[in-house]
Amino acid sequence: MPRHTLLSLALLAAIAAPAQAAEPLTVEDLAERLRLLEQRLGTATPAETGADPVAALDQRLRILERQLEIQQEEAAVRATTAPVVAVGDKGLSVKTPKGDYEIRLRGLVQADHRAFLGNESPAFNDGFLFRRIRPTLEGNLGPLIAFRLTPELAGDSATLVDAYVDVKFDPRYTLRVGKLKGPVGLERLQSGGATALIERGFPTELAPNRDLGVQLQGELARGTVTYAAGVFNGAPDGRDAPTTDPDGELEFAGRLFFEPWKNEANALSGLGFGLAGSVGDKDGGGNSFLPRYRTPGQNVFFNYRAAVLADGRHTRISPQAWFYRNAFGLQAEAIRSEQEVSIGGVRSDLAHDAWQLTTSWVLTGEDAGYRGVVKPNRPFTGGGEGWGAFELVARYGELDVDDDAFGLYADPNLSASRSRAWGLGLNWYLTSNLKLVLNHTRAGFDGGATGGRDREDESTVFSRLQLAF
Repeated sequence: MPRHTLLSLALLAAIAAPAQAAEPLTVEDLAERLRLLEQRLGTATPAETGADPVAALDQRLRILERQLEIQQEEAAVRATTAPVVAVGDKGLSVKTPKGDYEIRLRGLVQADHRAFLGNESPAFNDGFLFRRIRPTLEGNLGPLIAFRLTPELAGDSATLVDAYVDVKFDPRYTLRVGKLKGPVGLERLQSGGATALIERGFPTELAPNRDLGVQLQGELARGTVTYAAGVFNGAPDGRDAPTTDPDGELEFAGRLFFEPWKNEANALSGLGFGLAGSVGDKDGGGNSFLPRYRTPGQNVFFNYRAAVLADGRHTRISPQAWFYRNAFGLQAEAIRSEQEVSIGGVRSDLAHDAWQLTTSWVLTGEDAGYRGVVKPNRPFTGGGEGWGAFELVARYGELDVDDDAFGLYADPNLSASRSRAWGLGLNWYLTSNLKLVLNHTRAGFDGGATGGRDREDESTVFSRLQLAF
């Protein structure tokens, strides 16, 4: 009998024999166990011919070995081509085994309630609303291309929030083309689901929102320096740019940010600071060119007269910084927006200023951070074993409108020259996907009411349920 046959039969006996076998195995026993193994593997049993039963078993074993080899080869091919599907707290992803092609589905839903205290004006309406309903489709198409598509489904009609393509030449320089956030505002650049309070503060009212254009961005010096520089259609303060450029003028915007101790384990590793700005021309009137400034309660406290035109150079400059250390967070931002305006042939250069300071403390000890929400060490469970994470936040800020705006360019009986606001909040992160928020804000005004009187203070209690994945 050939040696390989004896070895194969011995291996077969070891595989198929019960662990407690005490009787010597016969050829018939091996034939029966081989038949059972073939049955389990789904292979056909060939008809036994000839007078040598050992040769027949050898033939069947050879066939079985080849079938196993084929299955292993097919499994190896599938492992290199079959998509990998993953579902977790970051959403749904489908990618190739190497990860160079990937599609991700994410989402953000924010259901709010707004209550205004001690104010009977019809401009201050209590009620429920969806603040954001944003499914996001993003991913990578090979190592060179990435993309992001985000519609906004909250409100009376759907709009497109983000729609851009990244050409990733290198971590040091990536080209982003499409509709994206301008690189000016620090709080504006945070995700809508990651801000400390429910609504953003005064500096964001002077920064551009989303714009259409092309931007070069990247990281230098092992990630301690980040930059962005782009050319855009030009958005008014606090708003999106129109879907088409209404005046043919362009705006240049950029940001340079430093985190010198990012890669070191010391007390300054969470410090970042930088400077952002924009410059361009605007030529036209209405919402596409001129801003209106809002309170933390989202009520307009300053607006230009309808006949005023943006008529020339528009510049912004914004120093900004953050510091995060364990459970503590601090964010500071200031911005000046200067716009040439005209009405009836009279021209002026008006400068508006805003600043704010925001601080946070995670009571349950988790790490705070600029780029994301707090992830609870002990997520909430119905049995009471975990309660999630709790965070206290506070903010103070001001927005000062140029005094030269009043009389000719703005009605002092309707628009205030300054607003100061503070806010307190409690964020409860039940899980990494579910957050409950309670905010109280109060804003005071200089002017803005009939006869030069101060506008009535705004006092709010906002709450939110947020689902994010």
